[in-house]
Amino acid sequence: MKYFIIAGEPSGDLHGSNLVKHLLKSDPAADIACWGGELMQGEGARLLKHYRETAFMGVFEVLVNIRKVKANFSECKRQIMEMKPDVVILIDYPGFNLRMARFAKEAGLRVFYYISPKFWAWREGRVRKIKRYTDRLYIIFPFEKEFYRKHDFPAIFLGNPLIDHIDAWRATAPDREIIRALLGLDARPVIALLSGSRLQEVSKILPVMAEVSEDFPDYQFVVTAMDHLPARLYEEVSSAYPVRVITGRTYDLLAVAEAALVTSGTATLEAALFDVPQAVCYSTSRLTYRLAKWLIRVRFISLVNLIMDREVVRELIQEGLNSASLHRELEEIVATGYRHERIKDDYRELRTILGGGGASARVAADMIESLVNKKAG
Repeated sequence: MKYFIIAGEPSGDLHGSNLVKHLLKSDPAADIACWGGELMQGEGARLLKHYRETAFMGVFEVLVNIRKVKANFSECKRQIMEMKPDVVILIDYPGFNLRMARFAKEAGLRVFYYISPKFWAWREGRVRKIKRYTDRLYIIFPFEKEFYRKHDFPAIFLGNPLIDHIDAWRATAPDREIIRALLGLDARPVIALLSGSRLQEVSKILPVMAEVSEDFPDYQFVVTAMDHLPARLYEEVSSAYPVRVITGRTYDLLAVAEAALVTSGTATLEAALFDVPQAVCYSTSRLTYRLAKWLIRVRFISLVNLIMDREVVRELIQEGLNSASLHRELEEIVATGYRHERIKDDYRELRTILGGGGASARVAADMIESLVNKKAG
């Protein structure tokens, strides 16, 4: 069968690559074309467009690049019609993919949406488009099932593919002492600082995280730097506070960390799956925060708490994110703290709720079965 997959971000390329691998295992003769990145290409998909050429974030950037955005839509539509795939598989990335869902559906093609956009957090009205233009929707968080049930749409939960990715990394990773040596760390316990992937997040949150390092001289604080952000952001912090900076080694760092300070996002779930007790940090401008409080309709900002539907890890937001609160949290979540083992117990429950490993294989099998049944019918 023929598959056309569209991912517009690194995370979509990652999850898409695991899906491609399992589609080819179950359908060895599959012809898979994609808009994505090197990861999907490496698993056997034909890369037609890299996400670097399509990733325009925010209203201003889209307007500035409006001609390029329109050209991308036209190019993608043309390639789909030339290929005539059995299914178009869309991975998150709603600004682009919801429009492509409509095009593909109106062209008479099957449309599967893999990894739902976060409609449960904001702009809930866009669920109507998913219902109208999608044949099957695969979700990766169990709480999303009730959200879509409320909208009378049967979303399919078969587990979270991040578990597969982390388990695969662990299967080939060296032991902790070798990782520590490769990272150039000393014998002190490690506190990981995961400060986000956006410029505004790092510049605003990382200095607050780093400041608390002065209160814990018996620990080594290590920042994971993003290679797409200016090095000066991290250099300014490492020159002012006793922190180390390591670029692009997040999983290595989590594998040896005793505790972590984490900016809200996927990294909160990654830290949990590495069994690292954490405090979740977030701060933005007052205007943006007020707007977010008005628009966003969820109780928590961290995926860990959203999945568990209760506070497992403490969330330090806006004025609540300061050196005093970080000091208090670290004392509670390091190995000698009273919440360290309690959080780890909750992480074990979280992993059970997420369904364990094998999500990518289950999704690929379900997609193929659905397509075969459709043809047979």
